[in-house]
Amino acid sequence: MSEKEYIEGFSNYIFWDTDRFSINLNENAPYVVQRVLEYGQINDWKLMLSYYGLDRIVEITKKLRTLEPKALSFICAISDTPKEQFRCYNSKL
Repeated sequence: MSEKEYIEGFSNYIFWDTDRFSINLNENAPYVVQRVLEYGQINDWKLMLSYYGLDRIVEITKKLRTLEPKALSFICAISDTPKEQFRCYNSKL
């Protein structure tokens, strides 16, 4: 699949505040990952997973300053990564 096909596959409301076709999935990876984790459905997660892979998603998420608690719990559970390794968890302490 091309990058444009991936972007078209995401739910419309995830990128409600921007022109989603101006998003570069590699340059804007933290933005995409955070939006999908916080607002996406399971199909959005699967699409993101097929593009980035679990290891890259986890590495990107570890560096995010903020993340909804449910999204953090999800990524911790799905990747078997302790929440203490995530910047968003440690910055709220």
